[in-house]
Amino acid sequence: MIAPRRFFYEFSESVRIAYAQIMANKMRSVLTALGVIIGILAVTLMGTAINGIDRGFENSLAMLGYDVLYVQKWPWGIADDWWKYRNRPRIKTEYAEQINKIIESSRTTELVVAVPQNVHIKTAKFGENQIQSTFIMGTTDEYPLVAQVDLQEGRFFSSAESLTGRPVCIIGYDIADALFPGMSPIGKTMQIGNAQAQVIGVLTKQGKFLGLFSFDSQIIVPIAFSKKYFGETESDRVVVRMKDKSRALEAKEELTGIMRRLRGLLPDQKDNFSINEQQAFKNTIDPIKSGIALAGLFITGLSLFVGAIGIMNITFVSVKERTREIGTRKALGARQRTILMQFLIEAVAICLVGGIIGLLLAYGLSMLIAFAVPDFPMSFSLDLVLIGMVTSVLTGIFSGFAPAYSAAKLDPVVALRYE
Repeated sequence: MIAPRRFFYEFSESVRIAYAQIMANKMRSVLTALGVIIGILAVTLMGTAINGIDRGFENSLAMLGYDVLYVQKWPWGIADDWWKYRNRPRIKTEYAEQINKIIESSRTTELVVAVPQNVHIKTAKFGENQIQSTFIMGTTDEYPLVAQVDLQEGRFFSSAESLTGRPVCIIGYDIADALFPGMSPIGKTMQIGNAQAQVIGVLTKQGKFLGLFSFDSQIIVPIAFSKKYFGETESDRVVVRMKDKSRALEAKEELTGIMRRLRGLLPDQKDNFSINEQQAFKNTIDPIKSGIALAGLFITGLSLFVGAIGIMNITFVSVKERTREIGTRKALGARQRTILMQFLIEAVAICLVGGIIGLLLAYGLSMLIAFAVPDFPMSFSLDLVLIGMVTSVLTGIFSGFAPAYSAAKLDPVVALRYE
């Protein structure tokens, strides 16, 4: 058994020798570590992108609500049989009131409340400023029960304003910034399409949904006001909140039964509506994450393999160059484990230097990407640093063991005669 004091001395001496060798051959060491640098850079950027996608996806789902179902004409993520869905009757916003009556009369329901949404795309104007293709959503005062509504200033419209269709609105952060620069929008009257409405609230900045649709470019108005001036559309929907998101399947089945009753469908008739939930987005995003992970792992594995071969080759060369030195040290009493430790530490040190450089480059590139493309999610975490460092150490051990073992097994007599 090795005494701790002796082991510490051997280890510190091996570190000193390894440091001296690396500093004596700086350029060779850097070139040797290049494969490890590229590998760690690839695995870190891959992890950063996947973490960012996960975070952005979760933030986007929080905007939709984790415990809601969407009754719509179209299913999410549809790619085939377009005409079958095109010929479906539209979803009436009046269904929300009927669903709420059924919920109130039921003792064993999985549902809480249904809220209608009347959807339009219009131009928004105030004075000389205007925004094209603004998302207008008509809904009721119960909308905050099914969605995240954080107000930067002002208030949401009341039940009376909702029922009477008062010309009031709540605008997104980007709308306020574009139409009312340098002033508070509260109390101002703006034009929405061919109608006018008074701003009573401004939403806090929420960002984009999956990097596509911006919640900051929406205007929320009472649904009676929306129907009066803009009419009804094929995009109208009913949003239903569940009691427990862990029982989403039961809630979806209950809502399907309610909708079939409201539609007057016979038992043998197929559903002519869709009930959408978050799982559709998860099914869409998972293949993207898997593709990024597979590509990243392939590039990482290839780079680390090439890097490990390079380090193994250079370590073998170093063993040959220092054969007489190894013979001298063994003749003076150095043990096999001491020689083995020395060359292993050199290989691991080169990999660690490469790993640190790779992590620094990955961090710089992730910050650059986040600055250049703010809507692309990037998330650099401590876990990625630990993974990068552990990978570097394992690569060093893998690549350095064979040459280190060959050095440790050298016969001191033969080594001293080596020219």
